[in-house]
Amino acid sequence: MQPVPKGGGPGGRPPGGGGGRSGDGPAKKRPKRKDPLWARLTVIFGAVLMLSSGVAIVGGKVLIGQATGDIAQRDLLGGAGKSDAEGGANLDGPIDMLLLGVDARERWAADDVRSDSIIILHIPASHDQAYLISIPRDTEAQIPAFPKSGFPGGTDKINAAFQAGARNGGGWEGGAQLMAQTIKRLTGVSFDGAAIINFGGFKNVIDTLGTVKICVSHEVKSKHMSFVDGEPMWNADAKKTGKQMTAVVHKKGCQEMEGWAALDYARQRYGLPGGDYDRQQNQQQLIKAMARKATEGGTLTNPAKLQQLIKAAGKAFVLDTGGVPIEKFIFTMRGVTANDLTMLKTNNGTFNGNENKREALNAETLEMFRAMKQDKLGEFVFAHPEMMSSRK
Repeated sequence: MQPVPKGGGPGGRPPGGGGGRSGDGPAKKRPKRKDPLWARLTVIFGAVLMLSSGVAIVGGKVLIGQATGDIAQRDLLGGAGKSDAEGGANLDGPIDMLLLGVDARERWAADDVRSDSIIILHIPASHDQAYLISIPRDTEAQIPAFPKSGFPGGTDKINAAFQAGARNGGGWEGGAQLMAQTIKRLTGVSFDGAAIINFGGFKNVIDTLGTVKICVSHEVKSKHMSFVDGEPMWNADAKKTGKQMTAVVHKKGCQEMEGWAALDYARQRYGLPGGDYDRQQNQQQLIKAMARKATEGGTLTNPAKLQQLIKAAGKAFVLDTGGVPIEKFIFTMRGVTANDLTMLKTNNGTFNGNENKREALNAETLEMFRAMKQDKLGEFVFAHPEMMSSRK
């Protein structure tokens, strides 16, 4: 077991208060589920409480409701939520969630953060499968005007949308709203919910699980962390010690990783043959590994462990479930196991340049998003198996 990193590191919670989705009116009532089983807990990356399968939990919804009470809820979608014609607040159909990972360190201002991890979770109307699709952070996109932060609109890398919405007091809520609107304009997909994942808090979720099994495809030297006297530390903190620094190197092969190591590996893109595309697949792999560990480790059937895990998640996530109680949102996702989580690649895992020599989504990727919107993603993947990630 390797030690926990010391020093500052990512952390902190977003400013602001208030919960629920403003301006959309009260949430529609959902039909009561016949099966009071909570599916499996998938704790996401960067990530969020999701997914499920038929695991009975002592205390059921009551336990989940109590444990999730500390999870901050905000309006993260703004105008990018699903319309009534698209199903609105009804989760009986397909479910699409936007997952945004931020590396918010204590020394950074709340309005000076970019979302470098952009993942869309799609669950078809059958609620028996789930797909993860990452959008490359450098994708050129038309970012719409956003009066809340005074942003006039323009063309930029898509990860700049979060910062543009967060500036001038827009906060993380404004950043997520502008990102969601930008993605909707780019792909045509609107959302049932969203989550902002703070990497610092996410580490604690993995530590609560113990370790996660990650199969490293390519050896990579960390750009962010080093060992000092055998202890892993952020480079900025390691330099302050004045002691010898030894780089953290993630060796090729399958291994059990503690939280700090798993997150550090999932952050790497320099030194990998596919750059950011490899990082996208590694992040998806981490999500799946966490889901598998939560399932196989007995966490979901142990009330004490489950509550501890969800409380740890509460410190890592800001969530928008469209005004629906979190426990209802989670219960809807029953029937999906970690093995049912399919990881997909954009641009077939390689850089795709446009006429401006900037990154862009290729025709096949845009077709994949159209299939998602039509709830035909399974058919698309069957016809395009090359879009599936090779990560285990």
